[in-house]
Formats: sequence, structure tokens, C-alpha cells
Amino acid sequence: MTESAHDWDQSYERQGHAPWDIGRPQAAFVALADAGRLRGEVLDAGCGTGEHALLVASRGGRATGVDVSQAAIRFARQKAVDRALDATFEAGDILTMTLPGDGFDTVIDSGLFHVFDDEQRAQYVEVLAGAVRPGGSAFVICFSDRQPGDWGPRRVTRDELEAAFADGWAIEQIEPALFDINPVFEIDPAGGLTTASAWLAEVRRT
Repeated sequence: MTESAHDWDQSYERQGHAPWDIGRPQAAFVALADAGRLRGEVLDAGCGTGEHALLVASRGGRATGVDVSQAAIRFARQKAVDRALDATFEAGDILTMTLPGDGFDTVIDSGLFHVFDDEQRAQYVEVLAGAVRPGGSAFVICFSDRQPGDWGPRRVTRDELEAAFADGWAIEQIEPALFDINPVFEIDPAGGLTTASAWLAEVRRT
């Protein structure tokens, strides 16, 4: 991840929202919540402005969101107040920060995995391995190599996902999915894009 915390702050503050900040949870995570799959203590890794942690809280769950952007965390905390929802939000770099609590049953990752370079990706998976309790699950939605063009985040292949979670995890599924995004004014030269191809991976800590 080459962007600094300042860069991420500017992504949120410059125009009030970032292209990936759609003001609601991704449909894939709503479906998981509807199915009762977001269980126990939930960590929203790279939570942005908090929609997925707040989704968990709205269903009566316990959620903690972390993000490197202090601006995003401010927005998330305000949303929690405005919606009268109980969720915890902490600013920090997930690769180096001390995560709150004594571990999590479930991790949500909506668009964080694909921002890391190879070295950081391995470090990130190691952090998750230390954060997820044995038998717990991580649900990762990331930009897919099935998306045409070369704009936007780094594309991820199925093989890369399988390799990243090869040790200490059981891969339950990796399936095609979609990111809902705001009409893109910067990363898509053609403009007007509202969805992008993604992978949704479910991995279980062994």
C-alpha cells in the first residue's frame, strides 16, 4: 500500500466521499448478514466510513472498525451517533496497530486486500491470522482480474487469493461478485461506472 494516511484522508475529504464509499453496505455483505454469517465479535478491516460495521451493529452484533484514515473514522463515528448504533471505530494502520479486544470471530474486508503490494499482503494475512480466533472466518471482497482495463486498484486473481490464504486457513469458497461503486470521476477514464468485477472469498482460520 503506497498511499499514506494523508492520501487516504484526502480521498475522503476532497469531495466528501470516495468512489468506493457508496453510503451503504456492499450487497454481498448484506446477503451474508441476512444469512447470519457475520457472527460473534466482528472486525471491519479498512472500514472506511463504517457502513459494514454499522450493518453488523444494526443486526445486534458487536463490531469494531479500523481504518488508516482519521477522516473516515470521524465520519464513521458520526454515523454511529446519527443512527444510534453501538460500534467501535479506531484509526490506525492495520499492519502495525494493536487491534482492540482479545480476537474476533469474523473479519469483513471490503476492498482492503487489493491495496497491498506482495510484501504487505503477506503481512496483512499474518495480522488476520493473529486476530481471528480458531474456527473464525474472514470474508474478503477484492478487485478482480476479470475487470477490463487498467484503471483503479490492483487486480487480484483467484490463484493469488488461494496462495495468500494457503497456510493456516481453509478456503471455503472464492466466487465472482460485484463491487457497487459511485459513478467514477477519477479512476475510470470513461466515467459513469457503477459496478466493478470482484472476488468474494470466505476463508476459515484453522
